[in-house]
Amino acid sequence: MSAAGRASGAARIIDANANRAREALRVMEDVARFALDDETLCARVKGLRHRLREALDAWPGGTIGLIASRDCAGDVGRGVSTATERDRSGVRDVALAATRRLTESLRSIEEGMKVGRGAAAGVERLRYEAYEVERALVLALGAGWAGFEGWPVCVVLTERLCPGGAWERVALASLEGGARCVQLREKELPGRELVARARRLVALAREFEADVVVNDRVDAALAAGAAGVHLGRDDVSVADARRLAGDRLVIGASVSSADEARAARSAGADYCGVGAMFPTTTKIKDEIAGPGLLKAYLDAGPALPPALAIGGIGRETVGELARVAGGRRFGVAVSSAVCGSEDPAGVCRAISEVMDGVWVAAEAQP
Repeated sequence: MSAAGRASGAARIIDANANRAREALRVMEDVARFALDDETLCARVKGLRHRLREALDAWPGGTIGLIASRDCAGDVGRGVSTATERDRSGVRDVALAATRRLTESLRSIEEGMKVGRGAAAGVERLRYEAYEVERALVLALGAGWAGFEGWPVCVVLTERLCPGGAWERVALASLEGGARCVQLREKELPGRELVARARRLVALAREFEADVVVNDRVDAALAAGAAGVHLGRDDVSVADARRLAGDRLVIGASVSSADEARAARSAGADYCGVGAMFPTTTKIKDEIAGPGLLKAYLDAGPALPPALAIGGIGRETVGELARVAGGRRFGVAVSSAVCGSEDPAGVCRAISEVMDGVWVAAEAQP
């Protein structure tokens, strides 16, 4: 094949993959902009698109020459597709497909540029930057539960708070009272006992189509088949937990500010425990943030993960949080108010009624 023929073939490769790359970047930008409300990530994707245009202009003949080489009608691969190309389970799948399409296309552009002595080194740098943007975008979308918005009521279950230590009775009553999640918080239990208890809770919750989250321990959550793990400030980091769990666990992180929540989301958190809302005897807090923190968190919009308000929440205080929320969706994590009650189902039912109203009101928002 002549040099002209080789250049023509390379130009078609570059042009086709440039189209794929631009389309992928547009999808990625839309995810960052509309699904995450992440201005920084949106700007990074825009920067990639700008630098791709510069790299394409460096091809002999420039972008116009690439377009002139286009032959859509003669493309033998245009009708080839797979069934999965038409199926996406959620925004995370959309983002994953786009980022993979981008990096694969950049590799083809880079190789094609070598034929025409184009800007191959510049495209290689773009490709490595695209890997980093892929990581940031996918982690920010969390485990990928389609439409995951947290839970209206999560009961944080600790045996020492339950009358007579009857944790299983309290767990069952909580689920009967409307809890959509039970978080197992037993810091002193040996690993085997923790996994066994978590497995029992998973079996109980399944009957109510509810979830179980294990406090602190990624390994125990995975072993027990729990839905997720909740991490405090002194536990393994969200980033390390995501590396260990992949997309098998929803990951929650305790935060006390919007900035901490943004960092948690960037590392791969799916929701944030936000607090403390009120004084609590369950866990000593040096500082009580108050309901104003929940308002500030919700004011930040969808750029932050779903909020689970924590700290001193019971049927006497949940109404105040609902008023602060102003028709916006959030959840509550309740511990001593339910676990320490002689009527855990009744307390949980009262709190659930308020929170169900919050979720219905949020659904009705334009």
